[in-house]
Amino acid sequence: MQWRKIGSIRRWIHVFKILPGLLFSARVPLADKLLLLVPAVLYWVLPDVLPFIPIDDMAVTLLLMNWFVDRTERRNPPPRQ
Repeated sequence: MQWRKIGSIRRWIHVFKILPGLLFSARVPLADKLLLLVPAVLYWVLPDVLPFIPIDDMAVTLLLMNWFVDRTERRNPPPRQ
């Protein structure tokens, strides 16, 4: 993941467009999907575990989404249409 891409509106549009398809795709292994879902859900449900980190829940979720899309696209390139 390149940090300069995180501020790009084009990148976030891409992430929000492709994420639902990746989560419901049979081509993406369940273990990869859980690498996004488990940390995000735990961070939202258990905010007292990391009380001294001043990062908002949405920021952590967005970073996880970006990382998941990058990782999944590298491991399972989307089919060409």
